[in-house]
Amino acid sequence: MAVREIFAGMPWWVKWIAVPVIAIVVFGGLIASVLGFVIEVLFKVLVFVILVGGLIFVVRKFMSSSSSRGDW
Repeated sequence: MAVREIFAGMPWWVKWIAVPVIAIVVFGGLIASVLGFVIEVLFKVLVFVILVGGLIFVVRKFMSSSSSRGDW
């Protein structure tokens, strides 16, 4: 018996309202923790990219200014 056959005789609100609400109630904590983990990882990746980009910018700025001083 397929899931489609089980839901065939049910009203529309069971498929589109009741089942998703039950899934959110049952798996809500899991969904929230997974979303929190994904957002935390993305934030840390963003901070890492900003810090590495800033470091590269500072090093290039320092290297260009020190090489121009060597020309004197």
